[in-house]
Amino acid sequence: MTRMVNCVILKREAEGLARPTYPGDLGRRIFENVSQEAWQQWLRQQTILMNEYRLSPINPKDRKFLEQEMEKFFFGSGASTVENFKPV
Repeated sequence: MTRMVNCVILKREAEGLARPTYPGDLGRRIFENVSQEAWQQWLRQQTILMNEYRLSPINPKDRKFLEQEMEKFFFGSGASTVENFKPV
């Protein structure tokens, strides 16, 4: 049976994640409050951030930045905009 959550991004009930996708307290909050569809939106936003700012998931400073952006995306003021970004 599919797990349903009240998604904080979609503002409606939607199919939840199959398993936690991030460790710690933030990961628990995401698992409990974020749908699969919203997680996919975050992955697109994360890719934009990584490409535009040339971030590396190996670099602890870059990982911290992405974690802060993830928290804002799901539970804060929303996604940060990338100046002069134009999708192709």
